[in-house]
Amino acid sequence: MLSRFSESSIGQKIIMALTGVLLVFFVLFHMLGNLLLYANDEGQAINAYAKFLHEVAGGYGIWIARGGLLVLVGLHIWSAIRLTQINRRARPIDYKKHAYKESTWAGRGMRISGIIVAIFVVFHLLHFTAGKILPELHTTNVYANVIQGFQVKWVAAFYIISMLALAPHLAHGIWSLLQTLGLSHPNFNTTRKVIAGLLTTMIILANISFPISVQLGLINLPSSPQSQP
Repeated sequence: MLSRFSESSIGQKIIMALTGVLLVFFVLFHMLGNLLLYANDEGQAINAYAKFLHEVAGGYGIWIARGGLLVLVGLHIWSAIRLTQINRRARPIDYKKHAYKESTWAGRGMRISGIIVAIFVVFHLLHFTAGKILPELHTTNVYANVIQGFQVKWVAAFYIISMLALAPHLAHGIWSLLQTLGLSHPNFNTTRKVIAGLLTTMIILANISFPISVQLGLINLPSSPQSQP
């Protein structure tokens, strides 16, 4: 019985680790692309980048990426739920007292923050892909879409909250990625934590800066739009 639970648990951990690593890469490259908002060229760079993404693989590449993102998030959540179920079956009688000496606030709050991040992914696709939250979505002017979207205060606030919720997951994902790359020796544990913390801080601050910059008027729409809706 315990062997069966153990094997199943290992399988779920592998799925969770693989999807987590792929999601880390997605978040990193997405952030790097969005930094083109600061090119100070009235949106030419980020619009050209968006055009390239939409033309990859005959126009199917961007949809494969979006579908892949949803699949990765879904598998990541599913593996987390399965691990919880396996752990509960392995110990049907709960502990009398819970000691969190080795755990952290981030670890105990991963479920709640994970739900927020999952909602954010769906919201993000509805917002900038389907145009359900931003009805006047431009087909070619991504720069205008981002600015008009983040000019709405509650939208900007939700993005900031979602990025903060993403932080512990991202830090854990980067930490696991470094371990996978070979930095798994006890001597490297501190180094892994530092690198994971620095990269997470950089990515989260960069992502938060986009809605804040729009709200502060540091990024504005050009006087004459480059493209039509």
